[in-house]
Amino acid sequence: MALLKEKIGYGFGDMASSMFWKIFSYYLPIFYSNIFGLSLVDAGILVLVTRIWDAVSDPMMGILADRTKTRWGKYRPYLLWVAAPFSVCGILLFTTPDLSYAGKLIWAYVTYVLMMTVYTGINVPYGAMLGVITSDSKEKTVFSSFRMFFAYGGSFIALFSWEPLCAFFKQSMGVSLATSWQLGMCVIALGCLVLFICCFLMTREKIKTVSKVSIGKDFKYLLSNRPWWLLIGAALCFNLFNTVRGATVAYFFGDIIGADAHLDFGHWGNVLFYSGLFLGVGEIANMVGVALTVPIAARWGKKSTFIGVNVTLVVLSVLFFMVPLSATGYWLMMLLQVLISICTGIMSPLVWSMYADVSDYAELKYNTASTGLIFSSSSMAQKFGGAIGGAAVLWLLNACGYITPAAEGVVAEAVAQPQSAIDCLWWLMSFIPAIVAALAVFVVSFYPLTTDKVNDICARLGEQRCRENEEIAREKASLENTD
Repeated sequence: MALLKEKIGYGFGDMASSMFWKIFSYYLPIFYSNIFGLSLVDAGILVLVTRIWDAVSDPMMGILADRTKTRWGKYRPYLLWVAAPFSVCGILLFTTPDLSYAGKLIWAYVTYVLMMTVYTGINVPYGAMLGVITSDSKEKTVFSSFRMFFAYGGSFIALFSWEPLCAFFKQSMGVSLATSWQLGMCVIALGCLVLFICCFLMTREKIKTVSKVSIGKDFKYLLSNRPWWLLIGAALCFNLFNTVRGATVAYFFGDIIGADAHLDFGHWGNVLFYSGLFLGVGEIANMVGVALTVPIAARWGKKSTFIGVNVTLVVLSVLFFMVPLSATGYWLMMLLQVLISICTGIMSPLVWSMYADVSDYAELKYNTASTGLIFSSSSMAQKFGGAIGGAAVLWLLNACGYITPAAEGVVAEAVAQPQSAIDCLWWLMSFIPAIVAALAVFVVSFYPLTTDKVNDICARLGEQRCRENEEIAREKASLENTD
């Protein structure tokens, strides 16, 4: 049984990653189009190209991590090695240089590629650690729940504080909006550095696995792994759902909700209804969902839980389209955001736990310890979802006639949008995510690793590992006697 300290320490790792990832997913598109000064088309191509490279590099990192040997283990040392470059690249990503348009576009490509590369360098080994810190399938779900609970906690801190933090630097120091965003990222980056180091210090790798096949066969077995393909498809849909909604929120609030909307608390007063509050409350609701994952998955099974949650997401997303723009409507938006976020909170640890099951399935069937390669595919699905979702939002807005402030010669100030762009924003918050969630239900309905199947795999794999350990012990004893 793992110690509470280890579970908390493991959670710190994704707390750091998620603080960066949510800022990238939700604010980087509007940063590029409304502050940095790129066109919507160029920003969309940038997001797509860099994240596709990032996704393609994930399996490479997984293979490298699988074959790393240190006194700290296979995957854990990368938390220490990559933490500082991770923080530095995040700051560079939100830096606006005084260059021509072409120069700024090159800067954006270079810094985004660097950021996503170091993100892969730390996040893929971190994810693969779930396969070697415990051998128990249920405890993997617990670890995964701690991971996502802290991840959403970090996301809440980053999203809720981001706009006030940037405003603080802009007002107190009198700097430009672009510089205030850079300084805000400096604060986030320092916090991430500390969290990654804490994760390294508080965790241990307890299971030693050795791949007995070549890299080529690792890939061959991965591509013939049917549960992996289905889970990749379902996870891609899930991440696409999150990215489309998340990347739209800043635009939705800027151009539809406006800067003067408030939530009415009666005699307690009003609270400004802004994108950071909307997203931050969603992160808290995500944490509630994470806490519900273990009992729900234990009761209904992972596959059934996945399907039920996504059906609920379809319904809630469609309802969002029907909410009126009024004081009551703002409260209904918050309610739907809470319910949707509880559902996505259940999904996140569930997906990571299902990847651990797929890893066990591969080890039993193909006799290959390719945990890093399999978990890198989960990161790949996340990034493909982010790439497609982020680019799609920008390109759809451009196709619907969305006008960026820079195009009007007014940097980072709202402009009147055509009705076609307004309608597009509503669809991006409702029907389009609903369609993606429905597709996830269809894909995972074919997923073969039911609860009974996973339990059988764990039992047989435990026996296999015991035999292998006994053989290693006998060989070691034989060599000692020979000496």
